[in-house]
Amino acid sequence: MSVHVAGRSHTGVVRESNQDVVAWQVRDDGGAALMLVADGMGGYQGGEIASRLAADSVMEALTPGLFAGEEPTRKNLGAALALANERIQVRRASDSQLDKMGTTLVVAWIEGSTAHVAHVGDSRCYLIRHGQADCLTRDDTVVQNMLEDGSISETDAPNVPFRNVLTRAVGAMDPLEISYCSHSLQPGDQLLLCSDGLTNSVPEPDWEDILKNAGSTECAVETLIETALDNQASDNVSVVLMTLN
Repeated sequence: MSVHVAGRSHTGVVRESNQDVVAWQVRDDGGAALMLVADGMGGYQGGEIASRLAADSVMEALTPGLFAGEEPTRKNLGAALALANERIQVRRASDSQLDKMGTTLVVAWIEGSTAHVAHVGDSRCYLIRHGQADCLTRDDTVVQNMLEDGSISETDAPNVPFRNVLTRAVGAMDPLEISYCSHSLQPGDQLLLCSDGLTNSVPEPDWEDILKNAGSTECAVETLIETALDNQASDNVSVVLMTLN
């Protein structure tokens, strides 16, 4: 089996700057890939700095192992996210204007027929199989906690004024707590990483037709982004999509 990856990040139709970062690497033999999405926060230039620091740190830490055929584990993914957390905290301490910065981060390392996923925050990872999207991550948000304890219903969630408040973010806690999972993949499966700019502007049921009718992985990414823009995406929109052949 071999993997193919495409991705794109767009500012959206409201924001003046893009605080999202996408990154990926595919091993030369096509048998493995590393991909991530980071969605920064913190005002000033904080969000842009935090997401870039996180993306660069993770790619620096994990890319050598990807190309060496190293087996992904919770330990090495966790160490990479911990490095990102440390570097953001050091930068925060050096500039008072950056003292609120942090970032979400979702990372997927595909090795053979297994996807290893680590995340913090509300950027998500979905497994797309036979056109159906299954979210593999849990949002680290106040709203998600309220949904789970029954304080609000799904119909209430879009109207909660603090629905975007995170309970965990890279650079904002020490030690960093991450979530990790691994999933078996089948030929034809797709893995989609995205920021909340996509999920807030393009409902998941609409993805099936977009992905089914796209002629390529690149076309699918472009169509998802363009649909978000057509729907007046109020936040940055980022997508990285992997197709397993």
